[in-house]
Amino acid sequence: MIKLFTGTANPYLSEEVSRLLKLPLSKAEIVRFGNSEVRVTIQENVKRTTCIVIQPLANPTDTHLMELFFFCDALRRQEARRVIAYIPYFGYARQDIQHRPGECVSVNVIIRFMESIGFDKVYTIDIHDEATEGVFSIPFKNLTALPLLAEKIKQYLKIKKTTDMEIKVVSPDQGGVERARDFGEAFFGTGDFSMAVIEKRRDLQNPHTSKALDLYGDVSGKTVILVDDMVTSGGTLIHAAELCRSRGAKEVLAAIVHHDFTADAPQKLAHDSIHKIFSTNTITLRPEQKFPKLEETSVAPLIASELKNFI
Repeated sequence: MIKLFTGTANPYLSEEVSRLLKLPLSKAEIVRFGNSEVRVTIQENVKRTTCIVIQPLANPTDTHLMELFFFCDALRRQEARRVIAYIPYFGYARQDIQHRPGECVSVNVIIRFMESIGFDKVYTIDIHDEATEGVFSIPFKNLTALPLLAEKIKQYLKIKKTTDMEIKVVSPDQGGVERARDFGEAFFGTGDFSMAVIEKRRDLQNPHTSKALDLYGDVSGKTVILVDDMVTSGGTLIHAAELCRSRGAKEVLAAIVHHDFTADAPQKLAHDSIHKIFSTNTITLRPEQKFPKLEETSVAPLIASELKNFI
């Protein structure tokens, strides 16, 4: 027997998973006080049950993180048999190495908290670096939404009658090559395809600042698909698209799993040289963050398929 809980970060996604599983969301009270503190109260009997909490760690990241921690503690105090965190978007995952002397390695700290508070297992979708799995001492599973995005873009290009020979998969930086290749294999149905890579330099002194230096691969006359795990400020994506267009690309699309937008990112992306952005609903978009060229694909079926193993 399992019980499904949702945090406040993305209740719409949790409700969709609930409908797919035909499993009602269990009751919990989440109260936010005037001093910004939060209190979580479990309102159902969870003794000797497996409890799953769906909660992406998106903006405001720290608020949603504390809420997730309190869920685990509250469930443990009510003698839940197992507590499993399903984190569609794993905030802090990019802070996985010490880029400069004196920096913390934030994702390691978050993982240690999860282990000590009492989570039995953690799931996520397309974490920034799969090597982060090695930091966990509890079971961890990273699922991928790239095949969902590949299928969505295939449908879009089929309508436009674009052939495989006219398509080039591009990684917007050197660190994303494996991710882009995984997308390409899902898109083409084979590993026998060529791709291009952009050389990027990130400004470590200024957050959300990077520069596309060069492009390795031929994109002239091609429909380019830029593949990345997340977009925040949009800088990497915009510079990559501009470089591809300057090298003769006829159209630039983007396949981005997580849209973890800064305040001005939607406006910048809405008016840049990218024709269409395909993303998922791992993170809730506010109305002002939506724009016509952004198309979401739901990851609820991916989550529900995995959670059926517990039913």
